[in-house]
Amino acid sequence: MRTLPINAALLGIAAASLTAGALLAWAGHLYVGHLLWALGALPALGVVLYDIAGSLFRREAGIDVLAAIAMVGAVLLGEYLSASVIAVMFSSGQLLESYAQARASREMSALLSRAPRSAIRIEGDTLVNVNLNEVRVGDRLLVRSGDTVAVDGVVESLAATLDESVLTGESVPIERHEGDGLRSGAINAGAPFELLATETAERSTFAGIARLVESARSSRSPASRLADRYALWFVPLALGVALFAWLVSRDPLRALAVVVVATPCPLILAVPVALVSGMSNCAKRGILVKGGAALEGLAEASVLYFDKTGTLTGGQARLVHVETKAGIDQAKVLSVAASLDQVSAHVTAAAIVAAARERHLRLSMPTNVHEEPGAGLTGVIDGELVMVGTFRFVCGTLAAPAWSARFQSAVGDDGGSAVFVAKAGEVIGALHLADQIRTETPRALRMLRQVGIARMIMLTGDRHDVANAIGSSIGVDEIRAELDPEGKLRALAELPSSTISIMVGDGVNDAPALAAAGVGVAMGARGAAASSEAADVVLLVDRLDRLAEAVHLAKASRNIATQSVALGMGLSLCAMVVAAAGYLTPVYGAAFQEVIDVLAIANALRALRVAPLRVSRKRLSERESKQLRSEHEQLAPILDRMSYLADQILAMPIEDAVPALFQLDELLVDELLPHEKADDIELYPKVAGLLGGDDPMASLSRSHREIFNFARRFHRVVHAMSDAKPDEATMREVQRTLYGLDAIVRLHFAEEEELFLTLS
Repeated sequence: MRTLPINAALLGIAAASLTAGALLAWAGHLYVGHLLWALGALPALGVVLYDIAGSLFRREAGIDVLAAIAMVGAVLLGEYLSASVIAVMFSSGQLLESYAQARASREMSALLSRAPRSAIRIEGDTLVNVNLNEVRVGDRLLVRSGDTVAVDGVVESLAATLDESVLTGESVPIERHEGDGLRSGAINAGAPFELLATETAERSTFAGIARLVESARSSRSPASRLADRYALWFVPLALGVALFAWLVSRDPLRALAVVVVATPCPLILAVPVALVSGMSNCAKRGILVKGGAALEGLAEASVLYFDKTGTLTGGQARLVHVETKAGIDQAKVLSVAASLDQVSAHVTAAAIVAAARERHLRLSMPTNVHEEPGAGLTGVIDGELVMVGTFRFVCGTLAAPAWSARFQSAVGDDGGSAVFVAKAGEVIGALHLADQIRTETPRALRMLRQVGIARMIMLTGDRHDVANAIGSSIGVDEIRAELDPEGKLRALAELPSSTISIMVGDGVNDAPALAAAGVGVAMGARGAAASSEAADVVLLVDRLDRLAEAVHLAKASRNIATQSVALGMGLSLCAMVVAAAGYLTPVYGAAFQEVIDVLAIANALRALRVAPLRVSRKRLSERESKQLRSEHEQLAPILDRMSYLADQILAMPIEDAVPALFQLDELLVDELLPHEKADDIELYPKVAGLLGGDDPMASLSRSHREIFNFARRFHRVVHAMSDAKPDEATMREVQRTLYGLDAIVRLHFAEEEELFLTLS
């Protein structure tokens, strides 16, 4: 693609020669005027011939041949004015195309323009400005207000405010806190903060994205596939009509006029403009498409393959359940485990500590810690010996509790891992950790079906039972488990060659499948560099629903490209008939063709303004979204307490059970129920206004009614214990009520979080 200045120069030469020749001809110097017109057409003709040679070298259809025939024919027939007008029109079309492409690719270019060149390293009490390639892992850097984060790292200050819009398309600044990871390329939108480098510049996120952008910009012309298919029949048709007009009329000017109105044809203008505009629109949403062929592939695909870990699931272990010895509180077990795990760098330890901090538990600092890699830790907490680790590590020297076999079986069925906790020589509980389904995954799959994906297949290296548990819960069409990278390739090869597939993954083991699929899509926000390099599309935002956005934008852009071609070619065909009948001269034909080009390109630019695939264009504010998430996190300990009592209530002594039930009832009355009432009165009317419709919050409000009913029943039964000692039937009723309340509250929270994610 020639640059904007080159095309502007071509147009300037052609327009100047046309104007000067017209003035000379009007002054009576007709010969000199004709000579200027002919000479002014030569640069444009040279460019056309160069483009034709390039197309033939690449074995592509050379639709520019019509422009060449028109200019050569005009000169040979003495229609020098026509040749000059054709050159002006062709050059102006090229200029318009290059301007449109420059306009459309602005968002991708913004990534490269923000590339940092240096960083400020903290050396003792001195700040040193160093080149980016001098930054090493472990360096402490100062990121000033307005600076671009130079390398991936961890926040060392208490807080940092980042603008990640260039990377993700999200316009709202993001708050990060001490210990949070940062990706290079984000911009400091707040006060200066310190960063601990965890990667070099070359291996950091921004450098990888910049390489992908360069790859996208240098890829094969996005028009080639779609345009070539139309060119195969349009060029012969135009030449055939021109030949027919010549043979019937015996007038070569009619043939020339036919070729002129078919030149340069919206085909070589509208298609690339529409597809590059679609790529630009994707970039604004945090979706990097590496070329027009990838965009077309997204638009035509009907089968979708998913990797499980990190794609359908979060890719990180999270606390699912805490099993405890009778009489031991769940929060106590989690607090003990997290206190010891604070000093471990193991990924499981980090998940346990994160779960404790989410629940605002007090953690103690351990001493005399010893870690056996892959097994567990021992240490002293508040004067007592604590062990945290695998069943073999903890129960190898201590008596295994009766519930341990059942617990391990349940954890194995769910595909998680079990972490046992012992204190003072006794196993007091165990933690169930698992990689959980992303909050947005069910919604993303519904959106993908909405945009035309007919079949979804999950590919994973996990066991069959684990894969089936995940796949059946989210509604994929087929599940392939226990696959290595070669197995994933075999699964992709089974698809008929005529069907275009999409493969989504995030790990190094997904790279071969991403490269082999019709369109490879990498979860690039924190995915492996190998998968991002192998993929055709990179989701810079770590959200699966952006894939549905990408397919939606690709389909819309391709439809607009096709509409633009149909508009331009339809008008060109009509003009060809008029020219063949002798009612349109070459000069006027060239002017009319320019009007057609402008209309086609203007229509193609609509791809820049395709509306996002959203339930509603209105959104909750960032403050409201954070408040909703934090409220659910604050209520999580109540849910943990509820499930614990439901499991243990029948085994607990009455003198312990009754106070525990009264305490839970107080938590429900003081915290959970007011939260649900406030949602009904304050939040739901606002959300309903965003969603539209008669009563979009009806199902969630009905869940509130059921929660209030269960809570009332629980309150009544518990307070009846003040008058009489509860019997076994009463305790079983309490257990049934707790199980029902726990299930409906957890389901209600999940539904709310999915809805809030949609509107955030």
